[in-house]
Amino acid sequence: MPQTARVSGVRSRTLNSDSPADAVGVAGQLPSVTPILRWAGSKRKILPVLADFWKPSYRRYVEPFAGSAALFFKLQPEKALLGDINSALMEAYEVIRERPDDVHRAVSAIERTEREYYRVRDRSSSRLKAFGRAVRFVYLNRYCFNGIYRTNRDGHFNVPFAHKKPGVIPPIEDFRRSAALLQSAALKAGDFGEVLSAVQANDFVYVDPPYAVESRRVFREYDRREFSKRDLERLAAHLSTMDRKGAAFVVSYADCREARELFSRWSIRRIAVRRHIAGFVSARRNAIELLVTNT
Repeated sequence: MPQTARVSGVRSRTLNSDSPADAVGVAGQLPSVTPILRWAGSKRKILPVLADFWKPSYRRYVEPFAGSAALFFKLQPEKALLGDINSALMEAYEVIRERPDDVHRAVSAIERTEREYYRVRDRSSSRLKAFGRAVRFVYLNRYCFNGIYRTNRDGHFNVPFAHKKPGVIPPIEDFRRSAALLQSAALKAGDFGEVLSAVQANDFVYVDPPYAVESRRVFREYDRREFSKRDLERLAAHLSTMDRKGAAFVVSYADCREARELFSRWSIRRIAVRRHIAGFVSARRNAIELLVTNT
């Protein structure tokens, strides 16, 4: 791996994001499972760095902003708590855990066209049962623009169809392997504070929240509203509590003044990650992110 250097009191590291993140499992374990959901802001490109913080001796893996749960699927912990305020996401995981073959079959049967995408998107999820909602969620996730989950003020999903680079439905083996790993996880739909309040000594907590950055425009939706500086302050308070309990944590966040001030008591590493601006390959640049840890 590239060497770590000290930059303005904060460790800095450049990650080659073109290297395969999912080639092998951790410490000789089985190859990591590719997440079946796409998720804007996913940390798949820095999984090798994040995995270095994990130790098999930890009691439990906890993630309060699960999203695609890429690190969970890479580490394959024996016990986990996955949470997210997105109740539709957590319900989809529950259904996939119990009925992976049925979900794959139903999603694969839906035509992949723009017309069908909008027909599925416009159908009210309140008229569907849990299985139907999970199928709808996976279908829209795979074929929407850039894997973004965004809703209007009424809570209705409103991301457009991906014209230039639509996704594909992963093979049924990925659904089955994901379902098997999810058997070890407790799933909770709720605010990150509810999940972090359940953290105990020797838990390992990975925190990847939306960004609350005042100096620039970033996508930061959090349950029909923006993830705010107040939420970031709440998160810092929970980190302090977990630190006192004897839990280990790693936080991924944008390199910004707010985060550097709130997280200054812990170790901070800066990493450069290749990103696509607004999802377009033509607008690539290196984004600087922070990894904050008490380990």
